[in-house]
Amino acid sequence: MNTFQKVLGAVLWLGVAAAMAQSAPPVAGPTVPQNIVQFSASSAVEVPQDLLSVSMNTTREGSDVALVQSQLKAALDAALGEAKKVAQPGQLEVRTGNFSLYPRYGRDGKISGWQGSTELVLEGRDFARISSTAGKIQTLSVGQVGFGLSRELRAKAESDAQTMAIEQFKVKAMDIAKGFGFAGYTLREIAVHANDQGPVPRPRLMAMEAKAAAAEAPLPVEAGKSTVRVTVSGAVQLR
Repeated sequence: MNTFQKVLGAVLWLGVAAAMAQSAPPVAGPTVPQNIVQFSASSAVEVPQDLLSVSMNTTREGSDVALVQSQLKAALDAALGEAKKVAQPGQLEVRTGNFSLYPRYGRDGKISGWQGSTELVLEGRDFARISSTAGKIQTLSVGQVGFGLSRELRAKAESDAQTMAIEQFKVKAMDIAKGFGFAGYTLREIAVHANDQGPVPRPRLMAMEAKAAAAEAPLPVEAGKSTVRVTVSGAVQLR
């Protein structure tokens, strides 16, 4: 094949390709979603708090770091021994908290002494057992009393609130669809969020005064309620 024939063949091929391109249907682009509505619905369940947490602590200070540390350890060991006598999983659980030891400095910038603190936490669902144990511990003082929800109760409350929130979302979606003249809707995306709110932990002074009023007397406690709220948010396409 000579050069002229090669050029003629190339020209003919380009002509055929151009004709095919003109006759081919246009390629459709991506469909833009229409009639999309975003909104949310929420529901709340109020439940009595069933979890009590009592933080007990003490501080020591002195010029000998080893002595301060041993005093803190002795106070914590005595408290642990008392608490472990009646500990029971879920009802009264015992754990150590913060243990700190740090130097104090004089005006000359040199170490003039040592100060430290230790903490023990009593937590569980048996309020009477926890308050009684806190009253018997003499080497530590009550620092803070707090209330909350156990894992089981929180899960049940979230499940109840979620069921109601989903139903409210479905009703709201249908109302919106009918309001705009549509027969129904289809779900496009959904997000579920849950949280619980309760009263602020009781102040330290109140708890310490209660303990000082009567040695080894049960710590007076009274739980409140927590509100578990679940919000369902998302988008639907009206149809």
